[in-house]
Amino acid sequence: MKHFLDINKTEVADLRGMIDSAKAMKNARNGRPKGALDDDLPLKDHMVALIFEKPSTRTRVSFDVGVRQMGGQTMVLSGSELQLGHGETVADTAKVLSRYVDLIMIRTFEEATLLEMAENATVPVINGLTNRTHPCQIMADILTFEERNGPIAGKKVVWSGDGNNVFASFAHAAGQFGFDLTFTGPQTLDPEAVFIEEARAKGVKVEIERDPVKAVQGADLVVTDTWVSMHDAVSTRERRHNQLRPYQVNEELMRHAADDALFMHCLPAHRNEEATDAVMDGPASVIFDEAENRLHAQKAVMKWCLS
Repeated sequence: MKHFLDINKTEVADLRGMIDSAKAMKNARNGRPKGALDDDLPLKDHMVALIFEKPSTRTRVSFDVGVRQMGGQTMVLSGSELQLGHGETVADTAKVLSRYVDLIMIRTFEEATLLEMAENATVPVINGLTNRTHPCQIMADILTFEERNGPIAGKKVVWSGDGNNVFASFAHAAGQFGFDLTFTGPQTLDPEAVFIEEARAKGVKVEIERDPVKAVQGADLVVTDTWVSMHDAVSTRERRHNQLRPYQVNEELMRHAADDALFMHCLPAHRNEEATDAVMDGPASVIFDEAENRLHAQKAVMKWCLS
């Protein structure tokens, strides 16, 4: 069973194949209308369940459109529409859904829900996001970087802010794709040590640098994410803002990066908090390329799962 649960759980050759496949599928569309079918229809006659326990814009639309472009059909389900967590076990839900659909994508809170779904499903399961990781986003980010600046292997990526689930998948990707990674942020929001240790064990340089200016020296890519979640209490938001304000990505910080450095943010953004308008709308920014490439990268993931 080809589940796509995390970047570090997927073979390097398969990851590279997905990036190459995404590039090819994107180029093959040749400016066609968004609803036009691809030439190749790997999801023809396939039904895909898209489960959202957490709300979404990019994940929902990109997966839905991607399935349709590849000839499949979608069933979009929210947590409130399922018995998931309301009496029926995740295991039973996985077994039932497997009788109806050919592929399951789930965007959920707890990693344990994703893992239990995959363990009990008899169809492939894709991680659309958990509180711990966000692999589909980073596959889109790798695709975006390589479109602009060539192979990411050996490059320096700097993450500024909170060591959250998106950073975790960047650490997984560093080990698999062979780029160096620097985290700059307050110690109270450090990423889990296991993510850093695993990447280092694969031979890449992963550092923690508290000074953001030192961190971004010579960076090929600077990445940040929102400082607060929609679920955070007001007191949590205020505390995080106070801790993270020195790590805002602004024009002054970007001047210390490489001349051709790119800026990424997975969106949605709180503009002029984690990053300024000048950076987000500036020449280094590829945030909307990232958003588009969620579509192409996820199409490649789905194609791989069902190949």
